[in-house]
Amino acid sequence: MATVSLDGRRILIDGRPRLVLAGEVHYFRLAPDAWAHRLILLRDAGCDTVATYVPWLWHELPDGTVDLHGRTHPQRDLAGFLDLAHAHGLRALVRPGPFVMAELKNEGIPHRLYRDSPHLVPVTWDGAPVPSRTLDYLAPAFLDAAERWYAAVMPPIAARLATNGGPVVAVQLDNEIGMLSWITNSPDLTDEVCGDLRRWAVARYGPAEAAARVGAPVDDPRAWAAALRRPAEERSLAVHDDIGRYMRDRYRRYVAFLHASARRHGVVGVPFLVNVHGTSEGRGRTFPIGISQLFESYRGIAQLTSGSDLYLGDLTVTNAPDLYVANAFLAAAHDADQPLTSLEFEAGSGDYGEDLSTLHPPEAVELKTRLCVAQGTRLLNLYLFAGGHNPPLETPVGDGNDRIAFTGERHGFAAPVGPEGALNAGYGAVRRVFAAVRAAAAILADSDEENDGFALAFVPDHYLTEYRHPASAARAAQVADLERFRGTGPRDVLARALLLAGFSFPAVDVQSASELPPVLVLASAATLRRNVQERLAAYVRDGGRLLLHGLLPERDVDGTPCTVLADALGLRVTGRVDARSDYFPSVTAAGRPEVRVGHAQLLAGGTPVLRTVHTGEPCAVDVTAGVGRAMVIAADYPCDLGFWRDAMAALGVTPRLRHDADPGLLVTSTVDGAGQRLLHLLNVAPSASRCTLAYRDRPVLGGRRLHLPARAGLMLPYGIRIGPATLRETTCELLRLTDAEVVLRPTQEVGADVAVFDTPPTRITGGETEGDGTTVIPTGTGPLHVTFDRANRS
Repeated sequence: MATVSLDGRRILIDGRPRLVLAGEVHYFRLAPDAWAHRLILLRDAGCDTVATYVPWLWHELPDGTVDLHGRTHPQRDLAGFLDLAHAHGLRALVRPGPFVMAELKNEGIPHRLYRDSPHLVPVTWDGAPVPSRTLDYLAPAFLDAAERWYAAVMPPIAARLATNGGPVVAVQLDNEIGMLSWITNSPDLTDEVCGDLRRWAVARYGPAEAAARVGAPVDDPRAWAAALRRPAEERSLAVHDDIGRYMRDRYRRYVAFLHASARRHGVVGVPFLVNVHGTSEGRGRTFPIGISQLFESYRGIAQLTSGSDLYLGDLTVTNAPDLYVANAFLAAAHDADQPLTSLEFEAGSGDYGEDLSTLHPPEAVELKTRLCVAQGTRLLNLYLFAGGHNPPLETPVGDGNDRIAFTGERHGFAAPVGPEGALNAGYGAVRRVFAAVRAAAAILADSDEENDGFALAFVPDHYLTEYRHPASAARAAQVADLERFRGTGPRDVLARALLLAGFSFPAVDVQSASELPPVLVLASAATLRRNVQERLAAYVRDGGRLLLHGLLPERDVDGTPCTVLADALGLRVTGRVDARSDYFPSVTAAGRPEVRVGHAQLLAGGTPVLRTVHTGEPCAVDVTAGVGRAMVIAADYPCDLGFWRDAMAALGVTPRLRHDADPGLLVTSTVDGAGQRLLHLLNVAPSASRCTLAYRDRPVLGGRRLHLPARAGLMLPYGIRIGPATLRETTCELLRLTDAEVVLRPTQEVGADVAVFDTPPTRITGGETEGDGTTVIPTGTGPLHVTFDRANRS
């Protein structure tokens, strides 16, 4: 038996921090005689855990009974699959829905619920039916059905928990909650939901204010529902805000129901997980919408954490900031114990339609893996690791193919292991990067990313934008403003500039965090809730330092004027210019060339930092307020790394890691409680990089130039203990580490690698010493083995 718990943002297995490296294999899409082959491939790729969905649609039979042991079909033997995984030395992560998506029809819900209970299918704006296969999560009939499903599926999972001597170390509750209504802009607005929202609004605001916000009496259900389904323009912003907030409360209650049901049916003693959706078209700019929808469902809940869906394709200078910020924002919505996990970590070629319209390079999974583990991700689930075949439904429904999924007979065309078991280039890439991660896993599992003393502001309200009534011009304008300026800044420049300039940073939820860091970086739109403006105003007056990029806020979320932050900073917005087909706003900064921008908000007050060329009016200013300071950059200034370094330096922040590479190199570091560090370098550029590196003004390796091939990464040990000795620094990556030996992989050109110890080694294979004997030079391209005598341990 084993213990599994979440503590201090770590995953503890038998009391020790561990990384969980998983891959998704769908037993229900594979004949049982193929299960062992896929599990062996999974283990050989470096995974220690298998993950799988459990589709209700497939396991429930026409007579209403549930088969989870293969008595009616061998591909229904969930219990046998988990037992086989255990026999192969693998852990398991189980994802039993009720919704599972995975290209399954009805998102994995049995057809009978749609056929026999049509009232469960919501209506939305203007009373129209929803366009997706979603259901009312909190409808009593659905909860009753979900309870019966959990009553069937949880006991065989519970019998195989790690705490009972089995393989299961975690269980996911539902999947991508709220995603279907978001991507279709279709909030659930049935009579029952509208009535529940009415009760929620009255409890929140009182009857009079609730009626005024929505524009309907609270004692007239029909009028109230009509006002929600088609908001009056003058109340549109308030109604949209209330719908979004209410839906977040619904998701919280739904997760609480599932959590309690799973425990009622025996799943106790292992962590639970909630999957957060939001990446789209190779970008992560919308990922925080999923966080904002769901974080109230898991924050502060013991032994429950969230995991990301990360579908970003290749990793380049375009979307590397998206991944970095997605992880930072996800962590900002966690409590002190909840670790980062990624429950769907894209590992495939991108050919999801089997039409060869997209092929991601195999090094993409290597780069994304390296960045995620550098940021403290403790669990990665490669999705999808192995493809398979969709079996026919037990009872035909006449939908064209009568299979469980809409992808046809074959599924998982892009996976590292294809439907028939063939390997593609992604398999080798996974194997390479997981070998590197596993070699450093004992350090990574107990390390945290270091940062440069500032945080990026996460404003969940900026992402309460998934719904907009098609007829509301006010809502359309508000959402467009938020989408342009929030999070990573206009043109995504803010996060990109900070990363490429050598900074690393966490994020902080400025709406709820108990403390804010000494320096805060905020990408802001014209809309910012009054209480957040008040908090930021007090923060600066009390000595905080703020970098604001985008627009100085002028409105509350309901559209009413609100200039609390501007007033506290002594600033006034005097106008705004935007680029047009015949007008090209340009700005100048002292000592820098004139540049064209897409917008410039004109400001009065403070010391000018940027001025518009046409009028000479300031659009970026440096101000003091109370005992604090703010730099307000209200123009989409380009990604001039020198400009952004200077702006941060003015607020007292410089990067602890400095390099002289061309743009495209990301650098950060992790450290454990004993002070052992790894220096993480990722070259996301399409060309090779050469650089020197300094850590806190001390040259790394004496200023030796490091070479990184295009699209490659390194994890360099920096102060790692080997029993009685310390590996001070090296150009090599870890291959193995014990209390007496370290095995290193050379990464540079032949003869250019080095490893520096504080004590001369006892024995060396594959290298030779120089100088005082503490410097070891590999003599070839093979592994370097360095051994120390345990008797010398101090």
